[in-house]
Amino acid sequence: MIPARIQTVLDEVRPLADAFAAAGQPLYLVGGIVRDQLLGRELGPSADIDLTTPARPDQIKAIAGPVADALWNQGERFGTIGVKLGERSIEITTHRAEAYAPDSRKPEVSFGDDIGDDLARRDFTVNAMALRVTDPELIDPFGGAADLAAGLLRTPLSPEVSFTDDPLRMLRAARFIAGYGLEPDAELVAAVRANAHRLEIVSAERIRDELDKLLVVPDPSAGLWFVVDTGLAELFLPELPAMRLEQDPVHHHKDVLAHTFAVVAKTRPERIVRLAALLHDVGKPKTRSFTDGGVTFHHHEVVGARMARDRMQALKYSSDDVEAVRQLVYLHLRFHTYGMGWTDSAVRRFVRDAGDHLRDLIELTRCDCTTRNKRKAAALSRRMDELEERIAVLEEQEAVKALRPDLDGRQVMDHLGIGPGRHIGQALDFLLELRLDEGPLGEDEAFRRLDAWWAEQPAP
Repeated sequence: MIPARIQTVLDEVRPLADAFAAAGQPLYLVGGIVRDQLLGRELGPSADIDLTTPARPDQIKAIAGPVADALWNQGERFGTIGVKLGERSIEITTHRAEAYAPDSRKPEVSFGDDIGDDLARRDFTVNAMALRVTDPELIDPFGGAADLAAGLLRTPLSPEVSFTDDPLRMLRAARFIAGYGLEPDAELVAAVRANAHRLEIVSAERIRDELDKLLVVPDPSAGLWFVVDTGLAELFLPELPAMRLEQDPVHHHKDVLAHTFAVVAKTRPERIVRLAALLHDVGKPKTRSFTDGGVTFHHHEVVGARMARDRMQALKYSSDDVEAVRQLVYLHLRFHTYGMGWTDSAVRRFVRDAGDHLRDLIELTRCDCTTRNKRKAAALSRRMDELEERIAVLEEQEAVKALRPDLDGRQVMDHLGIGPGRHIGQALDFLLELRLDEGPLGEDEAFRRLDAWWAEQPAP
């Protein structure tokens, strides 16, 4: 008896199953779709479905083409043909085996005819299961279903072989540890520690993408600790193990790394805010100093912003991502001066500097409080609530997120009788500062202030 949730998936791929059966080719659901169905997870409307078959790419196109709503072949060199059935994207891949040469970043691919050989080349036993779509039968030669039930993470072949084939699997293990609550077996952990250096041959882009996937699981903590404890972090994010120092050795406060992972876990599972949480204190090791009053980390947000920028650039993040995280790290302490009293102009500057990432900055600031002191935590939360209320009021009054000077560049040039040049930018900066400090001035007052400022400028 096939469970209803699996039958739903089988019904969805039925047109392909019938076409492959008519051509004498077996077809299997494989990998994540099988794992998640065994766990009872719902198949979302945008989720991809992976299938495998011994048919070669040309045969796949010939069989699937007549029943598919669309077909694409960008992955044909690696044996993968993409098809569209209704709104569902499906990838059909020829059984294959692939491995990395010791000094290569690209896999060598060969096609195969046996489903068992195909499953053997997969990363973990929980992903090395297949379900035949006609006459459904679970193909599970490596005990993936039992490992899933036991919460165990193992590789189908020896972990040394698996991680030699694709070193990125060592980092991928962290995502499965955190995302599925799996415990890595001792042999896997030992192999990662022994082979961590192999991550050097993997491209920065693939490492970046895997890190992003880890960070957006509900709680990445267990995976992040695995990355640090096995030595993987030294290869692509050495700032993490460097944070393994006590914030205050005298009073034995939580170390910086433990605090960092706690902050990551508290933030909502969205990529930019999680990256900022991961990197918000990377400047502390370089700025730690000891005084009679204890330990200090003066300007760690400034140093950390530069370090976050450099590391993200090394991992080939986009310039927009780099700037967003750099700014969040740079601003993450700004709120803590709020207790000394902020004017409306200070609130406006906070909103302007945060820009499109104001929500992320507020989230990061709230989650940065990991104290067990309930009174202290409640006081910070009240101040954050008050600041958000003030921001809402100002936004309603002034559209503070889109603050502009009271005059534009054309008005400044016409009024002063000068053409484009650096003086126009300086005048607009001056007028924007007035707007931030005093709120809207109105055109008449803005022109009056502009005249007074212009009178003080040296002749062009």
